[in-house]
Amino acid sequence: MPFFALGLAVVLGLAAWSIFVGASDISLRSLWESGWHDTPVQVLVESRLPRTAALILAGSAMAVCGTILQMLVRNRFAEPSTVGTADAAKLGFLIVLILVPDAPIFMRLAAAAAFALLVTLLFLRLLRQLSLQSPIIVPLVGILLGGVINAAATFLAYRFDLMQSLAAWSSGDFSMILRGRYELLWLAFALTLVAYVFADRFSVAGLGEDFTTNLGLNYRRVVALGLGIVSIVTAVVIVTVGMIPFLGLVVPNLVSLALGDNVRRALPWVALLGAGLVLACDIAGRIVNAPYEIPVGTMLGVIASALFLYLLLRKHAHLT
Repeated sequence: MPFFALGLAVVLGLAAWSIFVGASDISLRSLWESGWHDTPVQVLVESRLPRTAALILAGSAMAVCGTILQMLVRNRFAEPSTVGTADAAKLGFLIVLILVPDAPIFMRLAAAAAFALLVTLLFLRLLRQLSLQSPIIVPLVGILLGGVINAAATFLAYRFDLMQSLAAWSSGDFSMILRGRYELLWLAFALTLVAYVFADRFSVAGLGEDFTTNLGLNYRRVVALGLGIVSIVTAVVIVTVGMIPFLGLVVPNLVSLALGDNVRRALPWVALLGAGLVLACDIAGRIVNAPYEIPVGTMLGVIASALFLYLLLRKHAHLT
């Protein structure tokens, strides 16, 4: 518990830093000198606080989604960007945008979540048809499936002149977050709490269908709940800020190395580390090339992909 309090303090420190980093000069001194009125306060309320909240909500929710997927698929390399879930959410959102351009945001969200759920179920069905002699096969199948879906989305986006929109959804970017444009992420936070409530059931489901059934749990319902949470959260994050790659892969694996596979014990740490990593990448992206910004998706993609390769090689070394 003292270590968790220390981790929480670090994340809160990063959040405070995030509020005061950016092109506009916002500091406690400028706020005090303005009498807590005028431009500095407006920037703080309209941009910086919503952005910091969005970073924390999106980072923690996507990291938790990775944990749930890894338990249900029973593979450490599963997460929304490696099983096709994120690509499917983009395709669903794109199709609604083409067919019903004036559709309300909740209709777009529902379509993105539905496509994400269907493709994740398809991924699970494909795994059942394959002989998984190596755990590396799982992410390879997911990446291939996601590649096919992404190719279809790219074709439609090119055909209907929506390439810029598709590119925006493909890379997590918090630079456009303002008050009134991030509130959907509170739905992701609520689903993260639901995941914590059912954490023990996800732990049991990770031991297999036969074991779960012998304990009196309905395996299909647990899987449906987990995939529903993952699909909706992924859709919410992509609709709001774009895809955050590999976050749900790296963070759960790092926490698992330290705490094991008990989901209830690991989830608070997963959420905390996910939020902290996204905050750190966003701050670095704003500092490295100031006053310009490097999107969080780009920063995280470089760091997380390197860690992903390390985990792959580490796993392969243990198998040989």
